[in-house]
Amino acid sequence: MSEHYVKVKIHVEQMKSFGEDAEKQGVDAEEEEQVAVSSSPPASVSPDPPSITIAGRDVSNTFKHRGKSRIKMGKDDKNICGKHSLDVSLHGGRNVNKLGHERTLHIKGTGKILQGKNNENNGVSMHPSKNIQVARCEDGFKLARKRRPVTVDTSKAKTSLEALRLSIRQLKWKEFPLGRRAPCDIYWHGVSFHDNENIVSGQVNKFPGMIEMLRKINLSRAVRTMQELFPEEYDFYPRSWILPEECQQFSTQIRMVKENDASVNPTFIVKPDGGSQGDGIYLIRDPSDLKLMVGSQAKQAVVQEYIQRPLLIDKLKFDIRLYVLLKSLEPLEIYIAKEGLTRFCTEPYQEPSQKNLSHVFMHLTNYSLNVHSGNFVHSNSQSTGSKRSLSSVLYRLAAKGVDIKKVWSDIIALVIKTTIAVVPELRVYYQAEIPPGKPGPTCFQILGFDILLMKNLKPVLLEVNSNPSMRIEHEQEMAPGVFEYVPSPVDEEVKVGVIRDTLRLMDPGHKRTSISNLRAGGLDHGEEIPMEAEPQDRSPDEGALPSLCLKQVYPKYTKQFNYLRLVERIAALFIRFLGVKGNMRLGPTAFRTFIRTCKLSNSNFSMASVDILYIDITRRWSGTMADSREAGMGLQAFVEAFFYLAGRRFKSQPLREQVASLLELCEAQLETPPPGGEERRSVSCSRALPRSIRTQTLPNPQLSSPGPLRRAASQDYRLHQRLKPRSLRANLEN
Repeated sequence: MSEHYVKVKIHVEQMKSFGEDAEKQGVDAEEEEQVAVSSSPPASVSPDPPSITIAGRDVSNTFKHRGKSRIKMGKDDKNICGKHSLDVSLHGGRNVNKLGHERTLHIKGTGKILQGKNNENNGVSMHPSKNIQVARCEDGFKLARKRRPVTVDTSKAKTSLEALRLSIRQLKWKEFPLGRRAPCDIYWHGVSFHDNENIVSGQVNKFPGMIEMLRKINLSRAVRTMQELFPEEYDFYPRSWILPEECQQFSTQIRMVKENDASVNPTFIVKPDGGSQGDGIYLIRDPSDLKLMVGSQAKQAVVQEYIQRPLLIDKLKFDIRLYVLLKSLEPLEIYIAKEGLTRFCTEPYQEPSQKNLSHVFMHLTNYSLNVHSGNFVHSNSQSTGSKRSLSSVLYRLAAKGVDIKKVWSDIIALVIKTTIAVVPELRVYYQAEIPPGKPGPTCFQILGFDILLMKNLKPVLLEVNSNPSMRIEHEQEMAPGVFEYVPSPVDEEVKVGVIRDTLRLMDPGHKRTSISNLRAGGLDHGEEIPMEAEPQDRSPDEGALPSLCLKQVYPKYTKQFNYLRLVERIAALFIRFLGVKGNMRLGPTAFRTFIRTCKLSNSNFSMASVDILYIDITRRWSGTMADSREAGMGLQAFVEAFFYLAGRRFKSQPLREQVASLLELCEAQLETPPPGGEERRSVSCSRALPRSIRTQTLPNPQLSSPGPLRRAASQDYRLHQRLKPRSLRANLEN
């Protein structure tokens, strides 16, 4: 019988009772639980690598030692069974495989013995060249096993260090405050992706290019592009002008407005492009008040319409700081914190006039400004003071009859739409820093959305911060001229929860295989968008932790917002024709290749016209991008060229439909293999188009061919018109 494979079946009932008894007897949590299955007295478990000994004969041709040895579950089986594994030692005589042969289960470290019978039917096959792998955990059977703690490099965390350390302690993870030579699971940077240049694995809490993308000028350009395509959907961002290039346009438009109606006297707010914490912000009522120069250099800034009628509480203006987690770009995953902060001005609000334009404590909600006001109130309560929790403000509004669900629904829509606007450029930065095939980390990032509620409760986007403050203490004057940092309860409650639950979501032990197996190009047609694991899948270490304070909003609301992702499809074309890995700009040859491959030239639009178009647009954009690192056509210039080409090709349609039609045409041409087959196409254009942004999952078998799929994708916007706004609000959870 020793020449045959052994088949063993351990009944689920025995395994459950074994797990319960093991816990009652206090098995050491630092050791892996070991179970001996035998027909003779229990034997010790060898510390050697996994092998199987049957009837005193070693059947493993990998390990040298004879005798009893343990069988360890494979990596894949750990994922299937959750977080636990089972070690088994087999020994016995020739009757080990007989039906009805009685077995004993001995739990090491306890005196507990469980008895049962072996059943050769439906057993587990022992192959001499492989370890025994438990394929499934049935009926919820789990054994407590100590996980290797997740390692976090905090050497670059800077101002978020205290909140991060509290979060790591709550999770019982391992911190490396000085870094280490061996790779860590998570790297926490305080400023940018490039804080540590030597990371080739793990996860980093910053995306490359996020700082650049969320500068006020680039954010305004990204939203402006979306406003051209979807003006009604992107009306939450104030009308903006970019300085100094649009200074003349701004002056002309304001002069015309005042000439048409002398009673109109709008107010504008000027924000430096790279400013933060309220530095350099000022209000004006006339274009002549603009401060365009700093020394001998032109000042890069954005001027926006000022919201003159904000919602007030206690006669004070306030804004909302909402924390948003961008978990991944491919697939796009967005989470919103259920709790946020509200920052109050310290001077009662009055509509702007020439007399009070300089009253920063009345008009600007920045905490870093108002904290220096004599009226600033530090409070240990979350519902009073100059900084309060978002929930306390919402409860107060609800008490006045405000529809909080609608307000929250509108805020969610604002966050998703803004993220969709900035993602295309982020994809370009990402492929430049971590090209496909190059080893590198994956990225995630916490963003700070600053949102103002108007008097009619409509949310308005003020700005998005790539590095929101995560300090959980504030500076307080203890005596005249003596300042000290003291804990801030409201900051700690909100920010520690956001960081802790971000880490929980990024826990490498919780990553689902459906996400990790995705190609860089995105999801194929017919693949379901992977959703986040349910709360019941927690590890034992998380048993005492509160439920997640982060709520997934995308892909949860994909159906409502997927039609907005047109510019991402343009970015996919742009990335495909970049050619050289790490490049961020399209050269003239690559642009001609794009035109030729997509068959966009004809007798009325020759290749000479293509060259003129490239030179004209590239020259104009190079003058606006003073910090450009490379020559050539960037994504924003390519989008402008694409809009121009769409307008020439489909003159009778609105811009949105023109762009969608041209995208369909280009994607159809790229899906058709050229002479010489698919391999030739992959050489000339090395990057595949992400399909996840072209279409949603379409279960209809009639839509399996590319043509119907593209036509179905083009109907996204019209289908969206049937979805009333209340359909989103009905699904929201408080």
